[in-house]
Amino acid sequence: MSEQPDSSYGAQDIQVLEGLEAVRKRPGMYIGSTGPAGLHHLVYEVVDNSVDEAMAGHASRIEVTLLADGGCEVIDDGRGIPVGKHHQYPDLTAAEVVLTVLHAGGKFGGDGYKVSGGLHGVGVSVVNALSARVEVEIDREGKRHRMTFVNGGELEDSLAEIGDAPDDRTGTTVRFWPDSTIFKEGIEFRATTLLERFQMMAFLNRSLEIVTTDQRPEVATLTEPVTYRYDGGIVDFVRHVNASKEALFSSVGYIETAEDEQEVELAFQWNTGFNTDGIHSFANGINTIEGGMHEQGFRTALTRVINNYVKEKGFLKEKDDNLQGEDIREGLSAIISVRLREPQFEGQTKGKLGNVSMRSLVEKATNEHLKDWLEENPNEGRVIAQKAVQAARARIAAQSARAATRRKSALDGAGLPGKLADCSSKEPRESELYIVEGNSAGGSAKDARNPHTMAILPIRGKILNVERARVDKMLKNSEITSLVQAIGAGFGEEFDVEKIRYHKIVILCDADVDGSHIRTLLLTFFFRQMRELVEGGHIYIAQPPLFSTEVGREKVYLKDEAARTRFLEENPRHNKDFGRLKGLGEMDSEELWATTMDPAQRTLLQVSVQQAAIADEIFSILMGEDVESRKHFIQANAADVRFLDI
Repeated sequence: MSEQPDSSYGAQDIQVLEGLEAVRKRPGMYIGSTGPAGLHHLVYEVVDNSVDEAMAGHASRIEVTLLADGGCEVIDDGRGIPVGKHHQYPDLTAAEVVLTVLHAGGKFGGDGYKVSGGLHGVGVSVVNALSARVEVEIDREGKRHRMTFVNGGELEDSLAEIGDAPDDRTGTTVRFWPDSTIFKEGIEFRATTLLERFQMMAFLNRSLEIVTTDQRPEVATLTEPVTYRYDGGIVDFVRHVNASKEALFSSVGYIETAEDEQEVELAFQWNTGFNTDGIHSFANGINTIEGGMHEQGFRTALTRVINNYVKEKGFLKEKDDNLQGEDIREGLSAIISVRLREPQFEGQTKGKLGNVSMRSLVEKATNEHLKDWLEENPNEGRVIAQKAVQAARARIAAQSARAATRRKSALDGAGLPGKLADCSSKEPRESELYIVEGNSAGGSAKDARNPHTMAILPIRGKILNVERARVDKMLKNSEITSLVQAIGAGFGEEFDVEKIRYHKIVILCDADVDGSHIRTLLLTFFFRQMRELVEGGHIYIAQPPLFSTEVGREKVYLKDEAARTRFLEENPRHNKDFGRLKGLGEMDSEELWATTMDPAQRTLLQVSVQQAAIADEIFSILMGEDVESRKHFIQANAADVRFLDI
């Protein structure tokens, strides 16, 4: 290949990015993205420094203010960043080094910080690099010092003493204004996003007070300051996690131990639910969402201790098989918080802790203290043991039910439910399954459909609430088994999205509140047992109208109360009655096709993962037995509970 004259590659082409220039050149390497997540990451970096002071025992209060002009101010009452000359950079103070040099800070040795969430020392310097302006005030040794930076880290005013520290206080104040040339999607902070993170920090640092104020005149979402402070620490965290659930007992177990510059806190409480992934772990305040050695140590010891307990107390016989970890973790909400001097995180996101020594410490602490806690709390121990044994029996029953169902070819698609009116097409990509509320509506839908591509499965009333049922009970429910049979891809851990018989699964329920409830139950089932259907965009909702009226000789259909109100505003002289379509069964096949099923007329609205995930927050109300409360909740929150009002 001949060399092109303009393609030279020599020493002059090798660029060295000095100081903070590297951050501005590739911001995503340091904050993940320049979208909303990266923007909020700037706030977290500054607040994390203040939290490190709290973990070191030198700060008790952090104030975060979203300023009226779009900036953010973080104030702590810690020791204040050191202001003396730096030994490696004699022309700079230590504070200037922290703000302008990557991988500089008090977390790389020495006695500045025993433990810290900051690993790379790039936090506040990255904030400086990606901000249009940064102001820093340091109260230390009775004096207040100030320095300012502009245009991504250019020093405007060197650190200088500007007077006495008010009331002889100590601490650091950082104000920064994000650079709009970096964050092109916008530089407007979202208060609720920040509050979620701050609340978690307050839970993990007992008695640390974090106060958030929003001073923005037009976009402020906080009408008054929000304060988080939890004197119970992670015990309060567990109570918060279980607040929407029914706890098995009122007390929260707590274990604390320290050894060789490592410490661990554990808090736990069981609830009546069936969820088995309620363990949340943290290392130096960082949420280790992928777990790691600390979580592994807890799981191992928990299984061992509970198995020993149930056999010692006679809940299981010696010859019986041991409980499995999933049996014991059913309904468990637990917080694991560890602190250590040299954390080893796997991956840039710090999602998994790799310190083997921490596994040993957590396992040892759980082995020793959980056994004592069970002996000291016999009533709690009894209900934990009973729940775990029941979970094991349900697991075994579910395995037997699955095996029996497979023998009948019910779950592999070979056997189809009798009430399914299948489509003639065998090509999943063009096939649609309509799940229709009620047999009469199912009859209309069968008459209205295109039989080549549209299959109709009528369901009877409200299906089983899978949030409150184990697998063995699900498999005994005729509506659930009909759904599984029709879709033909199994369910739960065995679900295989490649085997689905329809690429569009359409929920078609009445337009009233009960129809909303049935939709929620169906979405719950799909989200819990066939989640890949939701994530893959296969679940749709068809929205039938709630009202009809006539304009001249033409019939007009209106989706809901809001649509009727808009119609009357646009047609103030309309004097015809409005018919309320209480159920799909009242519509004949022509009406159903014209308003809902005709591809040219219908609006099939895809359910996003986020919409389905809302279920986690509202199940406690929506799935309650109090019908009036449920109806009131849905009506009052229709705009927010989007999958109930789309």
